[in-house]
Amino acid sequence: MKRNNPDSQTQALLARLAAEGGAPVYELSPSQARASRNPFFAAVGGPPPHLSKVEDRTIPGPAGDMPVRIYTPEQGFDDVAGYPLLVYFHGGGWVLGNLDTHDSLCRSLANSGGCVVVSVDYRLAPENRFPAALEDAYGAVCWVSENARHLKGDASRLLVGGDSAGGNLAAVSCLMARDEAGPDLLHQLLLYPVMDLSDFHKKSYDAHGEGYLLTAQSMAYYRDQYLRDEGDRKNPYASPLLAEDLSGLPPATVVSAELDVLTDEGKAYADRLINAGVPTNYLCYDGMIHPFLNFLETVDRAGDAVLEIGKLLRRSY
Repeated sequence: MKRNNPDSQTQALLARLAAEGGAPVYELSPSQARASRNPFFAAVGGPPPHLSKVEDRTIPGPAGDMPVRIYTPEQGFDDVAGYPLLVYFHGGGWVLGNLDTHDSLCRSLANSGGCVVVSVDYRLAPENRFPAALEDAYGAVCWVSENARHLKGDASRLLVGGDSAGGNLAAVSCLMARDEAGPDLLHQLLLYPVMDLSDFHKKSYDAHGEGYLLTAQSMAYYRDQYLRDEGDRKNPYASPLLAEDLSGLPPATVVSAELDVLTDEGKAYADRLINAGVPTNYLCYDGMIHPFLNFLETVDRAGDAVLEIGKLLRRSY
């Protein structure tokens, strides 16, 4: 696989982050990694996008109250039935991330998609290993479905989404909803998702495993923190690319970054969805790295991508 260069703004961002230094995540304990300034969440400058309303609250979860943040857009599909609802799961390798690290992205998705976004602060590993985060994610989907009216939402227009590890949780939530006759989901939004924890010997790992923030060593670290043992690696609820049957899943939008170790598995999952008869949009952004949508304030193409994603979401309602 050809090793291309990031776009100029991304190159400048990478140079700045390199100058700031700091140990790679795989040399830190989870608590140290959470306390450090993580380059994945390196957005700089600019006020957050304005919305009609932003509310922090808790909802019942499998292990107790679970924090969520609810974003109501400035303008959207606020008709008699209510807004479309997007239940969103943040990235961070199941170890890092929270409601604040993805606040700007969730605000932007709410406005571009014209939907209420419910961002979920699920339990993190290694304190809570697989399947704790997934249980929280699916529990949140079920709660939003059952309480859509209280969110000014329309339960018949319920979507799930997430980035990176959160994209994994979104994809598996769709599998669970199908397998357990759960909520009827309208669409799944998978942003550079982790789809296969069983095999890191892919061309995109070889080509982009160093120098682009998310490294092959970092992925091994996150996998080992998240899973209970090696047997979990082939569990389709941890590695949805390994699911035998992808038919009957909601239509999908799958977004990849060209210079990302996860590009091959995102593309492979999109192809499998299409082959299973699931309507699927696949977008791969040239010159972008993992997790470029977190860099809305510094990388113009990230803002362009959010607008494009919002248009696709609006077409799904």
